[in-house]
Amino acid sequence: MDVLKIATAGSVDDGKSTLIGRLLYDTKSLTDDKLEAIKKSSEKKGYDYLDFSLATDGLVAEREQGITIDVAHIYFSTPRKSYIIADTPGHIEYTRNMVTGASTSQVALILIDARKGVIEQTYRHFFINNLLRIKEVIVVVNKMDLVDYAEEVFEDIKANFEKLNTKSTYDEQNVSYVPVSALNGDNVANKSEAMSWYDGETVLERLEKIDSVTSNDIDFVRFPIQSVIRPKTEQFHDFRGFTGKIYGGSLKIGDEITVLPSLTKSKIKEIYFYDEVFDRASPGSSVTITLEDEVNVTRGDMLVKNDQLPIVNKEMSATVCWMDNKQLRAGNKYFVQHNTNRVLSKISAVKNTITTDFSGSRPSEGKLDLNEIGEVDIKLSRPIFYDSFVANKANGSFILIDEQTNATAGVGFIN
Repeated sequence: MDVLKIATAGSVDDGKSTLIGRLLYDTKSLTDDKLEAIKKSSEKKGYDYLDFSLATDGLVAEREQGITIDVAHIYFSTPRKSYIIADTPGHIEYTRNMVTGASTSQVALILIDARKGVIEQTYRHFFINNLLRIKEVIVVVNKMDLVDYAEEVFEDIKANFEKLNTKSTYDEQNVSYVPVSALNGDNVANKSEAMSWYDGETVLERLEKIDSVTSNDIDFVRFPIQSVIRPKTEQFHDFRGFTGKIYGGSLKIGDEITVLPSLTKSKIKEIYFYDEVFDRASPGSSVTITLEDEVNVTRGDMLVKNDQLPIVNKEMSATVCWMDNKQLRAGNKYFVQHNTNRVLSKISAVKNTITTDFSGSRPSEGKLDLNEIGEVDIKLSRPIFYDSFVANKANGSFILIDEQTNATAGVGFIN
């Protein structure tokens, strides 16, 4: 079954958690005990309705304040598809959480309060989705019940967002609009009788039609080596397989490949998925590959097709979202974790800070603070094999790890 990964974005009280709770309820994905807990909690608060936000706000601080702080991952399914929703916070102080939640998503749900329209935080949410190359964006105009389900309110918000959309740097991005009342269930999973003027899809109908294959499943192949398998059994005493996940295009038996960084060449002999042999492996498959020649391959190496070599370099320029309380400064050293490759690096320059309202950049003064996004130059202790993030998400992204605390300090997207 296809799995579609979704990230939410919205300001405080736009109703992200309520929307997700309503999706879970309408798809019958809430367990009986969870539903009973929601009913009791809603009654205790004096509500005459079910507070579906309780289905996702897991932290005590979230329930007390009625806001989302941490990234919660919610799972549900329909007969057609399975879904993973990253419920991310919308506050500016939690930008790092939003980037984390959206980094692996294929669809973004950007919520807008029908009473407030497009606001400053909407710009930031859309900017981050542009930065992360999220192809499918669904603008959910929520709380339509509080504006008497007025068509002109929805059309005005849609027109304002379209003006924002002209600033997009991602031409392949698809933006659609749905007017909803998450509290009442209008146009979430079921059509709204109160908005007969809207003849488009519900949120769930739109999600059901989106292909779970990402826009970055392109022709060239990247196969980072996760581990080398050498079974110590008599039956497989000569077996030497290389495991990993395929990014980009597909691989098939007989493909001529190059091993990086050694530039050794060989051909694919066999492709295993668990204990079965296949002629071809599609993008996103985790497989074991054997080669026709006895070549030296180890964890951190990469297999690519002979005519599809990536960039091999000890320097790179990247857009970095900073996630650490300690400032990012030129001269600081970090480990770069790029796929299965970990390399010591040094920040050679912090060039600027990018404003998240599409207004450009400003001087960084040689530093990035927590939750800031900026352009950075990095020198590596040895070459890595990368693509730009625009060309290949998986091979164009990395994380920066503090060499002293081993904490994830930042996430980068190679220019």
